[in-house]
Order: sequence, then structure tokens, then C-alpha cells
Amino acid sequence: MSPVLEPNPQNGHRKLGLVLGAMLLVTVIVAVIATIASP
Repeated sequence: MSPVLEPNPQNGHRKLGLVLGAMLLVTVIVAVIATIASP
């Protein structure tokens, strides 16, 4: 059985949380850099 098809909601939610958290972190970093770099 493929791990992707295996029903494991807790692991899926954790992975989704990690992806969302990483996207949020990247967005914040880009915003901070843009704020510092703007004249």
C-alpha cells in the first residue's frame, strides 16, 4: 500500500499544518525583506 493512499488523518493534518506553516513563514520573511529593502 502506498503511504499516500493509506488512511491516516492525523499524519495528513500534521503534513498540511507543516505546509501551511512553511508558506506562512516564507510569506512573513518575504514581507520583512520587502519592508527593509524598500526606500
